[in-house]
Amino acid sequence: MINKAIVWFRNDLRVHDNEALSEALRMADEVIPVFVFDERVFGPKTPFGFDKTGVKRTQFIIECVTDLRKSIENLGSDLIVRTGITEDIIFDISTQLKASWVFCNRERTSEEVAVQDALEQKLWTQGMEMRYSRGKMLYYTSDLPFPITHTPDTFTSFRKEVEKYVPVRVPLPSPISLATIDKSIETGDIPSLLDFGFEEITATPRFRGGESAALAQLEYYLWKSDNVARYKKTRNKMLGWDYSSKLSPYLAQGCISPKTIYDEIKKYESQRTKNDSTYWLIFELLWRDYFRLIAKKYGDKIFVSNGISEEEAREWSTDRALFNIWAQARTGVPMIDANMRELNTTGFMSNRGRQNVASFLVNDMKVHWLLGAEYFESMLIDYDPCSNYGNWNYIAGVGVDPRPGRWFNVVHQGKRYDSKGEHAHHWLPELDVISGSKVHDLPIMSMADLKEYNIILGKDYPKAVVTDRRWG
Repeated sequence: MINKAIVWFRNDLRVHDNEALSEALRMADEVIPVFVFDERVFGPKTPFGFDKTGVKRTQFIIECVTDLRKSIENLGSDLIVRTGITEDIIFDISTQLKASWVFCNRERTSEEVAVQDALEQKLWTQGMEMRYSRGKMLYYTSDLPFPITHTPDTFTSFRKEVEKYVPVRVPLPSPISLATIDKSIETGDIPSLLDFGFEEITATPRFRGGESAALAQLEYYLWKSDNVARYKKTRNKMLGWDYSSKLSPYLAQGCISPKTIYDEIKKYESQRTKNDSTYWLIFELLWRDYFRLIAKKYGDKIFVSNGISEEEAREWSTDRALFNIWAQARTGVPMIDANMRELNTTGFMSNRGRQNVASFLVNDMKVHWLLGAEYFESMLIDYDPCSNYGNWNYIAGVGVDPRPGRWFNVVHQGKRYDSKGEHAHHWLPELDVISGSKVHDLPIMSMADLKEYNIILGKDYPKAVVTDRRWG
């Protein structure tokens, strides 16, 4: 009897360092790769009415799945692709092919957990077994020096413990080949944006989805450009490609594993250079792990108004007209509007930009952080629930290491981190008349200065929706 296993690809769209795939190949005679575009993820709205998966991330995921199919075809097999309710589809395929197991990499947040639990229950009724693997984190939870429920509530404590006591495991190799899948089952077509109710994107995207692009970007950022050796100095920039690794979209969809990045950095350190910058990229991977563990520790608390805080929830505005001023880049603050235009145009924004726009929405405009978090969920191509909601919790003062709202002086921040005004001018060409970092002074300019630049606020550029005396 041939033992068959389904490998359910989720947010692990790669063949390298894929524990679920490796375990299935070890145990089964025949492995059937499957990916489902779940209709509860592609199509529905968030509670505040945004597309749960926006057009740019949808396109990126389509590209990731297309690349995964090519990789699997090159190994001699194919990827079965479906659209619908995941647990029903995986169960039907498993039953049709008489599979013994379904292998998948375990997820941690409630919506994803509900799907894997529902599938496991359905499989159990037919004597089939669910096998979970781990592939999202740098560290294995079983290697941690504490149970997940005792994850420290400050990042520094977490970092010190794991760096001192926990080794990073070696990445698993890609398989050499895969057996041809049963010819009786249709492999299915990969859907288009039109299938999800979106118009096709005509502009060339900044990121190309897929494992191939992810590995190429890792090679570029380390070996071809040596940009990693400058990361700590460039990480707060906002314009261009080389200031950061640009690996976050690939990590979010699992096109590359954190262990692979870590392993490659260690090789780079031994062969090229080891400095604060190479360490700092690993440091960013630790933050990803930390937010994932916090999400597991506190569950759905990270998605509610007062977060993991025990304090009474603050009074937040949910005024949609006010929120739309922020979302549509009409705040009258160049630092905010430039970053929001970038997000709306590309589906990406620098870390420095994210901190500033989040702080401005929450602490200056007093708008509910959940509106901002859901908007990011819809718009970002690198959206990850743990990191997104963890960071919004943090900015709103309702997450780990809580303190009253982390306020950013958005005028000073603009002048410091966009010191030549290049980012603002790139995304706000209507302000080209104001040279250099002076563009960030616009919300606090005197009437004489505005007259000198021939700018009428409210006509040529919006008046600032709010102001703060600390800006000047």
